[in-house]
Amino acid sequence: MIIVHHLNNSRSQRVLWLLEELGIEYEIKFYERDPKTMMAPESLRQVHPLGKSPVITDADLTIAESGAIIEYLVNRYGNGRLVPASDTPEHLRYTYWLHYAEGSAMPPLVMRLVLNNFGEGDSNVVRGFVAPQIKLHFDYIEGELRKSTWFTGEEFTAADIQMSFPLEVVAMQKEEVQNRPKLKEFVDRIHARPAYKRALERGGEYDYITKTKTR
Repeated sequence: MIIVHHLNNSRSQRVLWLLEELGIEYEIKFYERDPKTMMAPESLRQVHPLGKSPVITDADLTIAESGAIIEYLVNRYGNGRLVPASDTPEHLRYTYWLHYAEGSAMPPLVMRLVLNNFGEGDSNVVRGFVAPQIKLHFDYIEGELRKSTWFTGEEFTAADIQMSFPLEVVAMQKEEVQNRPKLKEFVDRIHARPAYKRALERGGEYDYITKTKTR
């Protein structure tokens, strides 16, 4: 049985969603952030040395990192679902977006979050580097979503699940979506999927949907 070590308001929500899309049975072990620091509890270190989420266990395997988890689940349990056929342009785009989400889209968002938490939200670093990087990346994403319904084309794939988190983070800010209608449409579209809704029911409170629905 797959066990998802699920931290509230975290990337592990994507893993629950993927499992629901694939119709795979799983269990959830819940962890709560420290209300003051918003950090994960020390108990997650008993599962993985870094103490981060998402982490899954499947029999004697422990797998961390969203992209690695998604690849493992799709390859082992997907039976060809949610991934384009090999040796196609769509598969190349699938691989690109699967890695782009955490490798390129998330770093400036994390930097902004950290600097905001330390009272540096209006610093020269944010205005001179972080904010321009966020604009660069999400204008690029907006442009790509103008080309097709989903990131790899007209078929929904696991790359869309991977890309959901950075887009949900951005969609929480009204000013970030005002001139990016395709980004907002993508977020609305994923929130309407039955599997996404089932994952929310099982995973519990998730600020990234609660706050985007007010925009």
